[in-house]
Amino acid sequence: MGRSKETFNKKEVRKKKEKRRKEKEAKRLAKKDLEKKSSLEDMIAYVDEFGNLSAAPPDPSQKTEVDIEDIEIGVPKQRDDDMDDGVRKGVVTFFNESKGYGFIRDARSQESIFVHVNNAIDEIQERSKVVFEVEMGPKGPSAIKVKLAD
Repeated sequence: MGRSKETFNKKEVRKKKEKRRKEKEAKRLAKKDLEKKSSLEDMIAYVDEFGNLSAAPPDPSQKTEVDIEDIEIGVPKQRDDDMDDGVRKGVVTFFNESKGYGFIRDARSQESIFVHVNNAIDEIQERSKVVFEVEMGPKGPSAIKVKLAD
């Protein structure tokens, strides 16, 4: 049975659809052949002594022995001498007088410590040099007993 009243436009649309179907089938077959060729050895990556990825396995003669006790996983705990409760010095980097809070840059550890106006003995403002003590608050370290430095 022949196609009746087949116009030029209909022929072109049919040819394009057939061409796209054949291209899609060819891509699918090429992808299938490529998947068969890849093996486990192609997927393995090695890490050298500097932490860089490489395709070549490490040289067994360069191996060094590591004690299990020397391996630390995670963040090391803070030492007691890092967080002593003694008096610290710092500079007020930000202070909002209307809301009554700010931040002090610790001179020793360079960390930013929260300060509230209720914990300040003297009146403080930005760029004031202060001495203070640190206490752990609900959201992290907080400065208490804040006084202007001499």
